[in-house]
Amino acid sequence: MVMRMSVGLELDLLRALVAVADHGSFTRAAAALHRTQSAVSMQIARLEARLGTTLLDRGGAAVTPTPAGEALVGHARRMLRLEAEAIGRVRDHGAAGRVRLGVMDDYGSLLLPAMLAGFARAYPRVAVEMETGLTARMPDRLGRDFDLVIAMHPAGEGGGTLVARERILWAAAPGWRAPVGQPLPLALYPTGCLFRRWATAALDGAGRPWRLAYVAHGQAAVEAIAAEGLAVTVVKAGTFPTRLRRPAAAEGLPALPDADVRLHRAPPRPGGEADDRAAVLLADHLEAAFAARAALS
Repeated sequence: MVMRMSVGLELDLLRALVAVADHGSFTRAAAALHRTQSAVSMQIARLEARLGTTLLDRGGAAVTPTPAGEALVGHARRMLRLEAEAIGRVRDHGAAGRVRLGVMDDYGSLLLPAMLAGFARAYPRVAVEMETGLTARMPDRLGRDFDLVIAMHPAGEGGGTLVARERILWAAAPGWRAPVGQPLPLALYPTGCLFRRWATAALDGAGRPWRLAYVAHGQAAVEAIAAEGLAVTVVKAGTFPTRLRRPAAAEGLPALPDADVRLHRAPPRPGGEADDRAAVLLADHLEAAFAARAALS
């Protein structure tokens, strides 16, 4: 039986190989690595001896990778990127600062808590202050009142980074029936809310009389009113309340437009490097969390 010895690839040796491949010269690679030329040559020799193959062609005007060296350089670049990422993650674990986050009420109460719990475990020294409410004007307050804002916009609009596309739906109590010969009672949000604008515009366009029966600032209040059968309301499909139902098409409620949920970042602040870094970490964490959520849906 033939025994094979495992071959370990030291990152310093791979770093030397990439430097020579990039610069086409042992001398220039040594200068970039802040080492002597002989030290870099010895590193390449050790790597070639370990792998049992020639990695660099030294015969031309410039030093170039052999086919084997070309293949290894690609792998080496990925390994070095992973090393840099790992070091960055470890260093960021000790990051400290304060992040001011603005978000819609339903996301703030139903989706963000679990995402923020994961962030808190990874970055325990970062304090997150979250404000929930209507987000139409929150992006205008970036930098002054918020470092990050998760806001709802008409589909295809709003700037920032798209983190979710939401269907907007009517919602009613299981036993609710539309009143006959009377205006449709609505439980909605204050002026400035896209749900309110879209719902009333859709009803007007369909020629369906309506009345604003209840106005509240949060989803919990309008959901409670709707659950008692006192009115219909409007919600996102991604946060649709379990105690409500979607009215059937035969009940005559018009379709509503889709919405984009976008993450907005404030520009860096002079002298606020720690808080700015904390905000970047939270923004990246939220984008990854929303991407994971979308992959599961």
